[in-house]
Amino acid sequence: MEKIELFKKYNLILNEEKLNKLNEFYNNLILYNKSFNLTAITEENEVFIKHFLDSIYPEKFIKQNSKILDIGAGAGFPSLPLKIYRPDLKITMIDSLNKRVNFLNDMINILSLNNVEALHFRAEDFAKNNRNNYDYVVIRAVAKLPTLLEYSIPFLKLGGKLLAYKSSFVEEEVKDSFNALKLLGAKLESIEKFDLEGNARSVIIVKKVAETPLKYPRNKNLPKLKPL
Repeated sequence: MEKIELFKKYNLILNEEKLNKLNEFYNNLILYNKSFNLTAITEENEVFIKHFLDSIYPEKFIKQNSKILDIGAGAGFPSLPLKIYRPDLKITMIDSLNKRVNFLNDMINILSLNNVEALHFRAEDFAKNNRNNYDYVVIRAVAKLPTLLEYSIPFLKLGGKLLAYKSSFVEEEVKDSFNALKLLGAKLESIEKFDLEGNARSVIIVKKVAETPLKYPRNKNLPKLKPL
């Protein structure tokens, strides 16, 4: 399917400039992937659906000119496609692996993107000077929701929201997150389910409603080893 038509099918309008940048991102992703194992998905149509469209589709839940943190940004999903589609967004990406951060900074330069940065940090270290600082946190990762909540909620302003990109089977994770939500000062706002060309997906939206205690996020990998 024509790329512009593919996005239009989901009420997303790609102009030539945005399409050119997504194409350029794809070409460089595949080039760098030969050295850096950034993605197992490499076929062009699959990358556009499973990485680019998946990253961009939830943009309707993000207000204009928002300040966003992407934790564990990896190969730049969802941040770089989001930034290409929504130039108004101000995005910080953090990742614990320096070679991925170098790749992200190369992409920022190659794609001539403004108001976006990639930094080499673990979330618990970055939290020391960046609490209550972001309108949204976006995470597209394999960790369970209680772990993602502990890493993300401390960074949000009051009223800010986490968008956790997930597959369609999230009910068990949500059920296991009630204690974490309570301890961190957050509440589940909604679970948005959608299908992208046969790929069942969810975005879990969580709102910060109270101050998060300073002891979170815990260090020594405890959010993963001993979830709240």
